[in-house]
Amino acid sequence: MTRIAAVHGALAPHRRTQSEITDMVARTCLPEGTDRGVLDRLHRGAKVGSRHMTLPLERYGELDGFGAANDAFIAAATGLGAKAVRGALHTAGLIAADVDLLIFTSVTGIATPSIDARLVGRLGLRPDVKRLPLFGLGCAGGAAGLARMHDYLLGRPDHVAVLLSVELCSLTFQRNDASMANLVATALFGDGAAAVVACGGNRPGRPDETVGPTIVDTRSHLYPDTGRVMGWDIKDTGFQVVLDPQVPDVVRRYLADDVEGFLEDHGIKPKDVTAWVCHPGGPKVLEAVAETLDLPDDALDVTWRHLADVGNLSSSSVLHVLRDTLAERRPPPGTPGLLLAMGPGFACELVLLRW
Repeated sequence: MTRIAAVHGALAPHRRTQSEITDMVARTCLPEGTDRGVLDRLHRGAKVGSRHMTLPLERYGELDGFGAANDAFIAAATGLGAKAVRGALHTAGLIAADVDLLIFTSVTGIATPSIDARLVGRLGLRPDVKRLPLFGLGCAGGAAGLARMHDYLLGRPDHVAVLLSVELCSLTFQRNDASMANLVATALFGDGAAAVVACGGNRPGRPDETVGPTIVDTRSHLYPDTGRVMGWDIKDTGFQVVLDPQVPDVVRRYLADDVEGFLEDHGIKPKDVTAWVCHPGGPKVLEAVAETLDLPDDALDVTWRHLADVGNLSSSSVLHVLRDTLAERRPPPGTPGLLLAMGPGFACELVLLRW
């Protein structure tokens, strides 16, 4: 089985309170003289206390179109991504030359050469390192990236793989867009990165290391007729968010069957799961997850705290929740855990862990 050797998170440099971000959104997204009551209500209801932003707040009103925002993405993603990978390798006791596969996932910017290619020389990775850039998975990208890493290491059990997620969501906020979807996105999403180092089953670990969880199995499910539930419309101004208010209803309709069926295939019942590593999709989504899975009251505490502290980091968030679970609420050895995230498609990604 795949062993997770390290998880390291990194955040964008400018931390701002929710109220400061709300004021910035009012200036850049609402027409002059518009009543901001709906905006204020949405931002208060997001249950986010602060977020990290790539740029100083005053710079967001100056971003002139998709090109400017994407240039900012490339520059910042390269630096933040390098920081996350270096931290993860250091924690795992490995060096850059040990890495055989680098997976990169993001949905908040595009680059060719891809960000992973730009990091090879900067990090000192081998020139023959395999690379797999992933785009379009959105909030599910962290979980899906772990799953694809596991697939690779099953076939190369002596290899080391790194998954890097960088999401600079603030660069996608649409100026002069007072739509409900844009206002909800500006209430929830923040900027950050995370890197995971994993080793195949035949690669020996350090004798002094704290053993991370192993990946037992993974499952993906793409739900029918949900293509417009979540995603992007690509405009001249960049990524315009598609966010249907029915997302919690989709969760209630499908998630329990997926989770229970997946666990049952391994002889596990939901009550046996000792840690739920859940992506913080937003208050209504988390409430739907807890309700449909009938979770204990404290099951998603780490996820709720992450949402309050830094907001939703898209694909990076579930990896931050995994890191915090390992650091603060490490379950008993040998017990099962479930990592889950949902994203555009609309799709669910499940990763079964053994602590």
